[in-house]
Amino acid sequence: MTNYKVGYMVGSLATQSINRTLSKALIRLAPSDLEFDEISIRELPLYSYDYDSNFPAEGRKLKSSIASSDAILFVTPEYNRSIPGALKNAIDWASRPWGDNSFTHKPSAVIGASPGAIGTAIAQQSLRSVLSYCNSPQMNAPEAYIRFDPKVFTEDGQITNNDTEGFLRHFMEEFRDHIVRVLSALPARKT
Repeated sequence: MTNYKVGYMVGSLATQSINRTLSKALIRLAPSDLEFDEISIRELPLYSYDYDSNFPAEGRKLKSSIASSDAILFVTPEYNRSIPGALKNAIDWASRPWGDNSFTHKPSAVIGASPGAIGTAIAQQSLRSVLSYCNSPQMNAPEAYIRFDPKVFTEDGQITNNDTEGFLRHFMEEFRDHIVRVLSALPARKT
């Protein structure tokens, strides 16, 4: 059996982020052939093309982490009807300098949680638009706009609702299948 390394980015920098809690649940429910490593975005300076000729260590580390991953899982909150600035900044770093876009042919999936009724639907649409431009083949379905309830999600990633657990398990199985399809069909990116 082939194992796939999945890098995941939590769009929130908050230590008590509900999306970090969601990421723990997703990892726990994922098929056993997926291995996870968090790609930290906390230490990145704000991107400027002034760095393109000499990336700082944080930018090089980000690009290296993405390059060593078979796929990327984005777990993001919604800030002001869009993606958090820290996540957009990380994507800008990863897609630069021009001609060295780390997301090219890298399979991805998007999910997020919010206490609100529509989950992170608008942020996910914004993120999907950016990832499309970055040439990252995205899992289009199932979509997952999670309304976060602390009675359902424990801090260590346990889920107390069977329907929610089943849905998220299915989401992760579909993500694994998406990774397999993309990596079987697209040529490896030249580095």
